[in-house]
Amino acid sequence: MIVWISSYPKSGNTWVRALLSSYIYSENGSFDFHYLNKINQFPKEDYFTQFSKNFDSIKEVSKYWIAAQNDINKKNKTIFFKTHSANCIIDDNPFTNKENTLGIIYIVRDPRNIITSLANHYEISLDEAYNFFTNERKYIVQKRLKPTMANAQVIGSWRHHYLSWKHINFAPMKIIKYEDLNNNAYDTFISILKFLNQFMKIKIDENKIKNTLQSCNFEVLKRKEKEEGFFESPLSKVKNKKISFFHLGKKNNWKNTLDNNLEEKIRIVFSKEMKELGYL
Repeated sequence: MIVWISSYPKSGNTWVRALLSSYIYSENGSFDFHYLNKINQFPKEDYFTQFSKNFDSIKEVSKYWIAAQNDINKKNKTIFFKTHSANCIIDDNPFTNKENTLGIIYIVRDPRNIITSLANHYEISLDEAYNFFTNERKYIVQKRLKPTMANAQVIGSWRHHYLSWKHINFAPMKIIKYEDLNNNAYDTFISILKFLNQFMKIKIDENKIKNTLQSCNFEVLKRKEKEEGFFESPLSKVKNKKISFFHLGKKNNWKNTLDNNLEEKIRIVFSKEMKELGYL
């Protein structure tokens, strides 16, 4: 069955995926980009080809969310999937269900820092990024150099996405704040491993954890992307090159990047959820 690693885009999903894939699948916790392939994305064309050829239509893809997961789970193994999809229902088709879901790790991040990363990733202005993550009906069709990376996904607004997973009632969920991982990576990562021990046997090895955290440090990941390239980096729409996936890291501080008016707009529109999560 599936353990989902879910988040709104640019919230730290790839970081958590790097940590887990390095710790679970490497011998000593040393990160390499190829380990990310052990934790694939869903939805992804590879899992839908037997059902449909129209991967850019969200209505078409949603018809086969459950069928694709049923097919994946025929192997009767615990499998991790990264997703940016909201846990939504389209035309009576749920994104997932209790028959396919073992547990959820949900990563959440202060939206005032997400907006800067969205603007960089999608090559849009901060105002456009604001419209992007306040749109309750937002969906994305991911186009990258590797054509089978992922297909149409409903993400909704930052609030909608968070609430759609928060209110899941058929599987255990652990919410991880990006900021906690940033400020206390060791304890936060151990809490993730302990959560996963409900579903699979994972040895808590302090040396391996320390090595994993060091090899998945933001600056290390940024350097490796520059030196080796990263297959998930988006292709620029205006320049013939890829956009840096690992962009600012700890330098991404809304106090230094947002003007007062935009910060206030975000704070007002997401005030209830931000207070609930301790961001206000």
